[in-house]
Amino acid sequence: MAKRSRRDGGPKDRTPPPAPPSLRVPVWDAHTHLDLQEGDIADALAAAASVGVSTLVQVGIDVPSSRWAAQAALDNPRIHATAALHPNEAPRLVHGDPDGWSGQRREPGGRAALDAALDEIDRLAALPQVRGVGETGLDYFRTGPEGAETQQESFRRHIGIAKRHGKALVIHDRDAHDDVLRILAEEGAPDTVVFHCFSGDAQMAKTCAERGYVMSFAGNMTYPSAQPLRDAVAVAPLELLLVETDAPFLTPVPHRGRPNAPYLVPVTVRAMAAVKGVDEDELCTALAANAERVFGAPEAPAAP
Repeated sequence: MAKRSRRDGGPKDRTPPPAPPSLRVPVWDAHTHLDLQEGDIADALAAAASVGVSTLVQVGIDVPSSRWAAQAALDNPRIHATAALHPNEAPRLVHGDPDGWSGQRREPGGRAALDAALDEIDRLAALPQVRGVGETGLDYFRTGPEGAETQQESFRRHIGIAKRHGKALVIHDRDAHDDVLRILAEEGAPDTVVFHCFSGDAQMAKTCAERGYVMSFAGNMTYPSAQPLRDAVAVAPLELLLVETDAPFLTPVPHRGRPNAPYLVPVTVRAMAAVKGVDEDELCTALAANAERVFGAPEAPAAP
């Protein structure tokens, strides 16, 4: 299957980091982008398995990558898929974008383009190997009022898709905590909500825990400037935690600046265990159980 290219060109040092010592209790990588990583899927799965990472959740961010995820999960029982329009994708579809995800100019498509894309996400979400609707949500980092309005409409419709198909809602939340929480409350949250690459502080973590939302932490919780994320890990209940790479992004310390991949999950797991003051095996047992509860046990897949 054809892969995408990173819009930012990727890290200058493309040397893969060394593999960490294996986990004794296998866990999942709850959020990855294999279609942006170098090498083939079989090698990624083998490298992950060699360090105790048993299952990968391949995440869609637009229609092509969501189809790619569904096909990858069809071909590989150790991969589960999600399908969605990334928050930044909705304004690109409606209002146009000079370079888009693919690095090619996208002309404005208007409401019809968004409707068509969401119809396809709805269709993909019905497939048994598509275990989540995401990553959706809100991203206000570079978004003006017009884009924010389109993001919110798209987010509300993704919530409906997740509820209609009984799938986990996987949320991308950047600089938008209040609106994400508000819209979830207004629409009525699905039974399972995951905050991917959790970006809040301890108070946000407590709010999510009160609502039963799952919090997934990535390698950026190891960064020196990320004390608020470590504070969030510390207060988040074990039964509401996941670990992810968001690879090839957010490579954990001490490998920051080099390519990330699912086999680096143990680095983040050990950092989380240290912050929480729990035994590594105990944390891994909880992470594995949480991932299976969120994304489900294996089922017979279907062609996308």
